[in-house]
Amino acid sequence: MRYALVSDIHANLAAFKAVLEDLEAKGGFDEIWCLGDIVGYGPEPHACIELLLSQNYICVAGNHDWAAIGKIDTLDFNPDAARACQWTAQQLGVGDMDWLRGLPLQLERADFTLVHGSPREPIWEYLLSAVDARDNFACFDTKFCLVGHSHVPLVFRRDKAGQCILGRLSDKVNVASDSDRLIINPGGVGQPRDGDPRASYAVYDSSAQTIYHYRVDYDIAVTQSRMMECQLPLSLILRLSYGY
Repeated sequence: MRYALVSDIHANLAAFKAVLEDLEAKGGFDEIWCLGDIVGYGPEPHACIELLLSQNYICVAGNHDWAAIGKIDTLDFNPDAARACQWTAQQLGVGDMDWLRGLPLQLERADFTLVHGSPREPIWEYLLSAVDARDNFACFDTKFCLVGHSHVPLVFRRDKAGQCILGRLSDKVNVASDSDRLIINPGGVGQPRDGDPRASYAVYDSSAQTIYHYRVDYDIAVTQSRMMECQLPLSLILRLSYGY
């Protein structure tokens, strides 16, 4: 079985479509595992929800998903993110809102726990340091955990001695031969933040027991033009060009 690992689509339809096309070119997939934040920031929240719903998928809730339906407030958002969230809420239909409202905070599939932020705090916590990740290994029972939220492709390893090591997510991670527990972030589809503007995603091949990480070019100008039409904040438009 092949599982597409995607996170932080953020209403960027061009990026999401490019990822799905790349997946098909690489042999297809059996199911999408989506790690939240389907909406927020970008110009096409409804279309991205609709496209995800047309696939075989499972999905957990992200902070922008909840903020768009008023399930959490935006006091901790920066002003541009809060403004984009308010705009997003106005674009969603009743069906979209009901679907977002029903998303779980956590899911388990085989050896994997799926959350948006972290297993300790699924909605809000960013895992960007080995110190933060170390304490999170006690918060899930499976061998592996998949997270999003930071938009940065990373892997945290905890060895048998309890040491936690942070590294960039490589192109290929063989989980069968790895005795360490892992927390893996496949990066952001719709708003990368690691200095690479290409959409980021991963594939878990359960037969090969391997996670493959990929980057995909997409037409950033199309998304930026649509954001301009929607009068979304300029900072959110420009950052797509630089991947930060």
